[in-house]
Amino acid sequence: MPSSSLAAPLDVELRPDRPAMLRVDPPQDAAAWAAEYRDALRAQVTEHGALLVRGLGLKDADQVGAVFARLAGELLPEREAFAPREAHGAGLYSSTPWPANQPMCMHHELSYPLQVPGLLLLACLTAPEDGGATAVADATEVLDALPAELTERFEREGWLLTRTYNDEIGASLAESFGTDDRDAIERYCRANAIDTRWQDDGSLHTEQRRCAVVRHPLTGRRCWFNQIAFLNEWTLAPEVREYLVDEYGSEGLPFNTRYGDGSPIPEDVVQRINTVYEQHTRREPWQAGDLMLLDNIGTAHSREPFTGERRVLVGMAEPRRLADSCPTGEASGR
Repeated sequence: MPSSSLAAPLDVELRPDRPAMLRVDPPQDAAAWAAEYRDALRAQVTEHGALLVRGLGLKDADQVGAVFARLAGELLPEREAFAPREAHGAGLYSSTPWPANQPMCMHHELSYPLQVPGLLLLACLTAPEDGGATAVADATEVLDALPAELTERFEREGWLLTRTYNDEIGASLAESFGTDDRDAIERYCRANAIDTRWQDDGSLHTEQRRCAVVRHPLTGRRCWFNQIAFLNEWTLAPEVREYLVDEYGSEGLPFNTRYGDGSPIPEDVVQRINTVYEQHTRREPWQAGDLMLLDNIGTAHSREPFTGERRVLVGMAEPRRLADSCPTGEASGR
């Protein structure tokens, strides 16, 4: 099999309203094709932030796992998940369960652990009847378009993720930490700059402060890299937020985000972030068999509402411990 360095140049289609796209004739062996073109594909992801490959004809989890392995090597187990996923092999998961009629706004996958996935791989086995695109947005363009006073505060203070684990909503302790042993969870949290508080009912409340703006480890570009809007209470559908606040109280929500000093983020700030994301969104509807590669640090992604069945498998790779993942200013000592 020829090496990727000898593969022909890729004829990538570029349009301002959608991710970079590569159309290919269905190969006899998709995994072998991925191995042959690995370096060329990865170079396109570094240059454009995301690449949609159409024509591979991916049909099942085993085939997807083999393609992901050729492109990225070993896939990462998910830690600190906010919602349970169905596993389809080592490091291969279903997309995050989320109501089909509700959007998942722009975010970077697992931007809050100290070690983040640098590469995100997605494969569509079943395309929805309508909607459901995995849209993308350039993190540097978003940073530049946000109001300076907003980004300066988040850059100075960082952002705070608060979580309260319960048995009803979101990932359980075992699903998030890989164990439900209290001592093991506390060791993990200490090692990963997560503050813990066990509550009277046995539930766990955590807080972790992270940077909202980071420098890309490969390109050096400054990126708006966080899940401030996605995991904030004001992004939830109003009826869902009202139910959760009534059920758990404003301080006991399964997840929420705050300014780095612990103060609440107003609704208008969350709306402004989401508006800027939408202004920089590029989208292309899924087709069955598609593959997408995402630079998870330089590119945010979303999932749009859809109808019909939608089956997308996800893998994460290339762990990065960003030098500027934790704020170092005055607010970080809280």
